[in-house]
Amino acid sequence: MTGYGKAVEELPNKKVTIEIKSLNSKQFDLFTRIPQNYKEKEISLRNSLAKELERGKIDFSINVEIISKDVTAKIDHNIVKQYYQEIKNLVQELNISEPLDWFSSLLKLPDVLKQETETLNEDEWLIIEETKEKAIKELISFRRQEGIMLQKILTEKIDNIRFLLEEIVPFEAERIEKIQNKISEDLQRLVNVEYDKNRFEQEMIYYIEKLDVNEEKNRLSNHLSFFIETMNDKQSQGKKLGFIAQEMGREINTLGSKSNHSEMQRIVVKMKDELEQIKEQILNIL
Repeated sequence: MTGYGKAVEELPNKKVTIEIKSLNSKQFDLFTRIPQNYKEKEISLRNSLAKELERGKIDFSINVEIISKDVTAKIDHNIVKQYYQEIKNLVQELNISEPLDWFSSLLKLPDVLKQETETLNEDEWLIIEETKEKAIKELISFRRQEGIMLQKILTEKIDNIRFLLEEIVPFEAERIEKIQNKISEDLQRLVNVEYDKNRFEQEMIYYIEKLDVNEEKNRLSNHLSFFIETMNDKQSQGKKLGFIAQEMGREINTLGSKSNHSEMQRIVVKMKDELEQIKEQILNIL
């Protein structure tokens, strides 16, 4: 969801610059900086941005640069006179020197300069809206380019997990054989103990079935395919991909708890690493 868009438009007496920055966020979080005379349009502006940008931490600003020679600021003579008299009185009371530059000092004081209130012109606002749309299109284009890069990264990560899943296969039979041998050896160490061989075989089969990971492998494989299918959907699927990643995590964790084999556990750790990178990148997707 990271992106940046900027558009500039010149009006008869001013230049308007609109900037939109977008960062990752689970929700739509908008911060605006707009001139006072546009404030009445802020609600409709927010609704429009929420509809078009959907998610992300959005920083939206409208900057207006006056290019006309007409001065809208005026000096309040009465306030200047009051400040002047108050400072004169304070100088005499404290027995200090008067300011060297009265004019410069007085102009810096609050409320000396009055800015004439500018009313909103609807024709001007239509131009602002068009400029905003240009900035949004630029931001969306930025997002789209990032999306293409993310798609390649996520596809690579999914392929890595699928490859690791195949690496588990050779160790499964080896693991079962080791377990059977270990239990048989433990039984043989017991002295003068008789046991039902048929019952032993039944218990062995039950125990091995509890360690079987074929179901988890099949579900994980399905989740991997579903992830790619969902990612290639043209609709916004960021949250859905997050849910699929959670399900993938459950299957990988179960594989780890059932593996009971050092090499299989090593492979599971690699899977978890790939999945964590997937989860981080999903935050960038709408």
